[in-house]
Amino acid sequence: MKDEIVNRVANSKLVTIDLEDYYPQGARLLFDIKDWLFEGFVLKEKDFREQAANYNWEQYQDNYVALTCSSDAIIPGWAYMLLGIYLETFAKKVIIGDLEHLETAIYQDIINGLDISEFENKPVIIKGCSNKPVPQNAYIMLANKLKPIAKSIMYGEACSSVPLFKNK
Repeated sequence: MKDEIVNRVANSKLVTIDLEDYYPQGARLLFDIKDWLFEGFVLKEKDFREQAANYNWEQYQDNYVALTCSSDAIIPGWAYMLLGIYLETFAKKVIIGDLEHLETAIYQDIINGLDISEFENKPVIIKGCSNKPVPQNAYIMLANKLKPIAKSIMYGEACSSVPLFKNK
């Protein structure tokens, strides 16, 4: 056929990576230490340790937790560590920070564990649009991981990608 439509994208060697495909299940929860402080500002060690020992940590089973303090209290490092030790049994991941930091930490683990050998010497498109909250930092981490092995790295969709890197 003379006027046959050919899908050049489907026939190309382009490989697309969609970070949304790696989005792990599990709620992202913020644990605010402020609620455990005397008048929201003073950490009393004995009371804090007692609350931690008697708290129902099972409610965090298979979830991701960000520890924070929304008041201007100065929280000693051991307090976050103590909560982290209790949460470690149940939560998939625990960090100090907000939910955006948590999502970045989750994706850092995912990207560090990716086997990228299939992308060696291939043109790669990192898909840019997602319906899930993929942090912007994840795109940078992935691009930097691919840079030593990919033939080229682009961002977007095959029909409208932005070139970022070309291996010489």
